[in-house]
Amino acid sequence: MAFEELLSQVGGLGRFQILHLVFILPSLMVLIPHILLENFAAAIPGHRCWVHILDNNTGSDNETGILSEDALLRISIPLDSNQRPEKCRRFVHPQWQLLHLNGTIHSTSEADTEPCVDGWVYDQSYFPSTIVTKWDLVCDYQSLKSVVQFLLLTGMLVGGIIGGHFSDRFGRRLILRWCFLQLAITDTCAAFAPTFPVYCVLRFLAGFSSMIIISNNSLLITEWIRPNSKALVVILSSGALSIGQIILGGLAYVFRDWQTLHVVVSVPFFVFFLLSRWLVESARWLIITKKLDEGLKALRKVAHTNGIKNAEETLNIEVVRSTMQEELDAAQTKTTVCDLFRNPSMRKRICILVFLRFANTIPFYGTMVNLQHVGSNIFLLQVLYGAVALIVRCLALLTLNHMGRRISQILFMFLVGLSILANTFVPKELQILRVALACLGIGCSSATFSSVAVHFIELIPTVLRARASGIDLMASRIGAALAPLLMTLTVFYTTLPWIIYGTFPIIGGLVVFLLPETKNLPLPDTIKDVENQWSLALSPRLECHGAISAHCNFCLLDSNYSPISASKVAGITGTHHHVRLIFVFLYRQGFTMLIRLVLNS
Repeated sequence: MAFEELLSQVGGLGRFQILHLVFILPSLMVLIPHILLENFAAAIPGHRCWVHILDNNTGSDNETGILSEDALLRISIPLDSNQRPEKCRRFVHPQWQLLHLNGTIHSTSEADTEPCVDGWVYDQSYFPSTIVTKWDLVCDYQSLKSVVQFLLLTGMLVGGIIGGHFSDRFGRRLILRWCFLQLAITDTCAAFAPTFPVYCVLRFLAGFSSMIIISNNSLLITEWIRPNSKALVVILSSGALSIGQIILGGLAYVFRDWQTLHVVVSVPFFVFFLLSRWLVESARWLIITKKLDEGLKALRKVAHTNGIKNAEETLNIEVVRSTMQEELDAAQTKTTVCDLFRNPSMRKRICILVFLRFANTIPFYGTMVNLQHVGSNIFLLQVLYGAVALIVRCLALLTLNHMGRRISQILFMFLVGLSILANTFVPKELQILRVALACLGIGCSSATFSSVAVHFIELIPTVLRARASGIDLMASRIGAALAPLLMTLTVFYTTLPWIIYGTFPIIGGLVVFLLPETKNLPLPDTIKDVENQWSLALSPRLECHGAISAHCNFCLLDSNYSPISASKVAGITGTHHHVRLIFVFLYRQGFTMLIRLVLNS
């Protein structure tokens, strides 16, 4: 936590941090289309069986010049229960007698039918080509589309775990650069995949890279930001993801061909890879991993960029070592993933944070699947979803700064749960109200993601932050995979999945009370900082606006009062400061009286 003192000397929010954001935010905007690409690249268009008499272009059949296309379709394709042409079967032989019938019959039970042995004909009004039309992923093979999405999510799951370990070991910047290049290559090659299995493998590798890019971008910028600006930076990053969803809707509308869309969203990452050589590694991570020379070099570079003069004179190895001595001593002990669960304070925090991520991911994906059934214009729905999420995420910034981390999460998680539960009782005829509630649920769920992300960074120490992020993202991917499976519970009770979607975030909102408030507190660097963080937030030895004065009567209640560094108690001033001092004073007086009673007895 002493790193905040070094950061204050080089600038916690200056030109350097702005330049970092200018690079990171566009990369996040272009990244989100990769994750949601199958919404358009794997869209299932209208289709029917290919039939010789209708789709043969040789013109050898005399009937094609006499009968209309609708008539030929009627004698070649049976009708389903809704009196529409079947998508997966055709007549073995043309049923000419159907031309003389005024009504319709259930011809599938009266005439021999067969599967689409010669392939399918696709409606190209929306999409000229998708992976579904390229590899015929319809009818008996329609489940293969879900295989692609499953492998993408699995890649994100594996990437979050492995990438977190590598980032803590080799640095945020190096792993981030590698993933930029890997994502650019894999998704560009996916556009030209010769077979479906090759496409699946490439999408798995793309998912592996995308999750690491999200987590390392967040870590790299937040570890260079002063405490009272972290919420702003996280909200900007999550807002960039929402803008990316809007961009995807526009790109998919312009580039309807799936191969062109793949290339368009992949090429920018070659540019990001080249530009990432100017990124600066986290000095916080460098110092904690005992790379003092490199950490000092990074600090001086930031100070120079921020226009801090005489940085080389005030910053040297001795200053860095003396300032971070406690953290360096703690870093002598090698940390592993097991340390997240060995220490009671860390175990409590990581378990609660993982559950919060899981509890919010399930309704998020459950609501998103429901939104896709609102209308047929998926381009507009994608833009609508991104716009609502962006607006509510901006609102999250205000609540985080004014209401704190815990209250913000509780508020948004309760709104998510209540909007979903309310939607279960709204009749299907009231489509506008249902859409509004669904959008409210998605928007508040997005705001919850942002709030949890801010709280997560402030609760986990630097030495374990990337690994903990991998575990946290693993819970998110498990929730994403589980959300669609819950819809199978409709066979028992129609609204049961939605009741589960709505209950999880409400339970998560109650669990948030078990976490400490971290608003404006410095980031913890070691596990010892985590143990001291909660006591620091409640410590009675606090400064009142930087110094003791006669204007603060509560500061004078304790004759042993001794103020500590203001950088360690930033934000714990004013009314909240006084209230805490009152409770601490009453607690001390009561405890003293209890001891006296025991001794006197």
